[in-house]
Amino acid sequence: MDFSVGQWAAIVLIFLWSGFVRTGIGFGGAALGLPLLLLVEDEPLLWLPIIGLHLLFFTSITAGGRLHHIDWGFVRWSMGWMIVPKLAGVIGLLSLPTEWMVIFVFAISAAYAVSWIVQRQVALDAPWFDRLLLVLGGYVSGASLVGAPLIAAVAIRRVPMTRYRDTLFVLWFLLVCIKMTAFLAVGVELHAGWAALLLLPAGVGHLLGLRAHQHLVHGDARRTRRVLGVGLSLGRMFVARMPFLP
Repeated sequence: MDFSVGQWAAIVLIFLWSGFVRTGIGFGGAALGLPLLLLVEDEPLLWLPIIGLHLLFFTSITAGGRLHHIDWGFVRWSMGWMIVPKLAGVIGLLSLPTEWMVIFVFAISAAYAVSWIVQRQVALDAPWFDRLLLVLGGYVSGASLVGAPLIAAVAIRRVPMTRYRDTLFVLWFLLVCIKMTAFLAVGVELHAGWAALLLLPAGVGHLLGLRAHQHLVHGDARRTRRVLGVGLSLGRMFVARMPFLP
């Protein structure tokens, strides 16, 4: 990770942003952070292990003491639909060319940003459609860790708001454990040292996100997602124009 001072400044800000989003709304830390990190260095296998380690840490300390707030029935049901496509996505990440995965991540994140800005959320109320979203979300999560909005679209209709974030955190913990195990099995470098150093900005974002979550639970979630969509779009354009990028 031989980056310039400007690149490191961008990386620190991106991890602060992703920590805030992850804790504030319960998902989206990778979806809103990974595309920006790929603009600094377009190597998914550099960033995904670091993001994964952070996710395991922050979901553990947040949901670990709130196990009574978790909808375990939804966890079991959703994991039953996601486990196989999740494994297929991991295989795709490890075997497909890096360029393909970068394009894939940017396409998914752009779709999320537009949907949040125009307030066109997935709202088809049908059991088969929920299962389809879980299958797609499991695959995207396995391939890039940005499948959370698809999974959250199902959870938000089936899980009470007071249990929503902690239930999602358990799902993210389980899904990331699968990916990290695959990384270890094939010898992918986890960059644990860099992940530990970047815990500081991510932790600041986490603390800010805890406050934002309280406002979200009692406020307007639609407005929050619109702001996040604008932030993702502007952030991508801003980082893409910075002179320190390769």
